[in-house]
Amino acid sequence: MIPTMLSASLKKYEHIYHKIVPFNANKDKLLRMDFTFHNSTLTQDVINDTEKFSRYVSDKLEKAGAAYGIGGYAENRVLYTRSNNYGGTDGEEPRRLHLGIDIWGKAGTPVFAPFGGMVHSFAFNDQFADYGATIILLHQLDGYAFYTLYGHLSLKDIAGLKEGDYIIIGQEFAHFGVAEENGNWPPHLHFQVINEMQWKRGDYPGVCKLSEQEKYLTNCPDPDLILQMMQYAKEA
Repeated sequence: MIPTMLSASLKKYEHIYHKIVPFNANKDKLLRMDFTFHNSTLTQDVINDTEKFSRYVSDKLEKAGAAYGIGGYAENRVLYTRSNNYGGTDGEEPRRLHLGIDIWGKAGTPVFAPFGGMVHSFAFNDQFADYGATIILLHQLDGYAFYTLYGHLSLKDIAGLKEGDYIIIGQEFAHFGVAEENGNWPPHLHFQVINEMQWKRGDYPGVCKLSEQEKYLTNCPDPDLILQMMQYAKEA
């Protein structure tokens, strides 16, 4: 499916999607999180220390009275300076542009399938600042195939999982992982839509170089077409 057709199909079926996390727009507050270089409160000391970073996020949510923090699609982020996995050494262009939406909340928060799909692949991407436990689902809309990626999950979610397993709409199939199993991040879900997996399994870049943003953003349309949560996000 060419990307414009995928976005059109996702928009077309927006009325059928199940909520990916428990969220009631009538009573739950949603905090828009800013992890760009313009956020002066997010110092390198905080970014580099998982415990401090986790306190930073939880304090932000508590102060705002928010159920979740959210944001990040096409965001040029400072976060990835915490790991050499994202480049930036020896004059190499770093990867800083985020390709999904992050939902920040409590460890153990359940994750539900927005619509039916098959387990394409899964993995434990266990490098520092990587995805940790990851599940990728294969879906079809209007006869075309595409994928959704769920990163920073709990290890229990991939225990016993098999490629080809069918996940029904609304099924609780994953949970926000703790730092030790989610790539050493504060608990959150990285949700990403992918048109073509390009032969990858259990992993797909969630961050790209700015010079490659057109290619990657075209292949990874706005996840809020499915989430439909950003309209409720408020600044602190």
